[in-house]
Amino acid sequence: MEALRCLPGVGPKAAQRTAYHLLQYDRPGAQRLAGAIGRALQTIRRCARCNSFTEEELCALCASPKRDAALLCVVETPADLLMMEQTLAYGGLYFVLMGRLSPLDGIGPREIGLDVLLKRAADGTVKEVIVATNFTNEGEATAHYISEMLNGRGIRVSRIARGIPVGGELEYVDTGTLAQALVERRPV
Repeated sequence: MEALRCLPGVGPKAAQRTAYHLLQYDRPGAQRLAGAIGRALQTIRRCARCNSFTEEELCALCASPKRDAALLCVVETPADLLMMEQTLAYGGLYFVLMGRLSPLDGIGPREIGLDVLLKRAADGTVKEVIVATNFTNEGEATAHYISEMLNGRGIRVSRIARGIPVGGELEYVDTGTLAQALVERRPV
């Protein structure tokens, strides 16, 4: 039960229910889960180019000749990369920070690999860096730091937009999101 509590969103009760379920009803499932976690820990590593998870030296995206190497999208986590890919709207490459700046937690530029990002962005191939960090205080600070770091290096830096969700109705949108959508409006 204690081991299951390390998972995000799993509290004492959920850990207890899961442990009892696996032991009582699904011992083969528990064995498969244990084996899969063990294999993952042995085989999965960081991509040498984008810092995401992979079993090879380079992940499938970085190894693909079909990707536009002039575009580099910076995301906080591999889960964010996956969400970007699911849009089918982006064909460039990625850099995964594996976190965001958070000075109060002792996470600075070195801890999230901004020095590695700078080398990658300034390699002469990258023409635009798209910052796709979350719209939290830490994500905004990280986006600002990246834009300042790359400013004046001949690299275009852009930030993903935010605003009203597709299919959203104005009366149900929070005022902060609506205000930001108004500020970031564009001509039609």
